[in-house]
Amino acid sequence: MGAWDIGHFDNDTAADFGGRVDDAEPEKKADVLRAVLTAAADTAPDEYLDEGEEAVAAAALVAAQCPGGEPITTAYGPKDPVPPLPADLRPLAVRALDRLTGADAEPLVLWAEAGAEKEWLAGIAALRAVLVAAPAE
Repeated sequence: MGAWDIGHFDNDTAADFGGRVDDAEPEKKADVLRAVLTAAADTAPDEYLDEGEEAVAAAALVAAQCPGGEPITTAYGPKDPVPPLPADLRPLAVRALDRLTGADAEPLVLWAEAGAEKEWLAGIAALRAVLVAAPAE
């Protein structure tokens, strides 16, 4: 993972994902997020979860639309506004984040190797708190 900071879009994979979200038609943007969140959430605990940076970025986009969510203001996120997302993405994003903080999740392993595991986990916990507090319907 080429990362330049701890933010949800501050790595090559997440920045590329922001471009992929921009490239999707407005009515398909939720599908792009759903696909990466589902892939992360459905990775079995005994399987290695790589490319989880996209799921973190997708969860950040979902959380940004929740009460108390932080807007995505980084230049590395989508440049175009993301239309209102369906509320059912919120619990899916929570499941994806939970999987990303479990065993054999590449982002957690890489941040631990870099000595920034606690800081990264704090960012994930903040996203999760916003998503859990928001209505799922």
